[in-house]
Amino acid sequence: MGASPSVPDKSIHDFTVKDRKGSDVELGIYKGKVLLVVNVASKCGLTDANYTQLTQLYSKYKSKGLEILAFPCNQFLRQEPGTTEDAANFACTRYKADYPIFRKIHVNGTHTAPVYKFLKSSKSGFLGSRIKWNFTKFLVDKDGHVLQRYSPTTPPLSIEEDIMRALGED
Repeated sequence: MGASPSVPDKSIHDFTVKDRKGSDVELGIYKGKVLLVVNVASKCGLTDANYTQLTQLYSKYKSKGLEILAFPCNQFLRQEPGTTEDAANFACTRYKADYPIFRKIHVNGTHTAPVYKFLKSSKSGFLGSRIKWNFTKFLVDKDGHVLQRYSPTTPPLSIEEDIMRALGED
């Protein structure tokens, strides 16, 4: 008898999300890349440090196979109140973010985006599977499996060694 399929047996590459313009993006295009998936917000106390360091990491490791996938989310004290385009313009203008910024999503509750259901079921955090706050980060290996989950207060630069190891740079 074969094993019954479960969510953690899936890969992030099995999901399709919407880009900031509303077009479908199959995450399979990222096969062979290490991913750092982050729920972002422009009006959070953690915004400046996270966006600054995410841009630094992306600049340093993009050519080595790192992709950062940013998902704006307005579920935490309405700290991403505008449109998806507003969120993307903010990140790209103020923080020179040139990594993909996708359509605004829900990361908790009944309308949780399927990709976030997968991420949360793969690695739970302090509040179980719920996302605690803006800037929760998931490190995903080249095969699309979640390696690690990091709290909102974990500075992106502090996980550089984990990223290097996932890239095969250790």
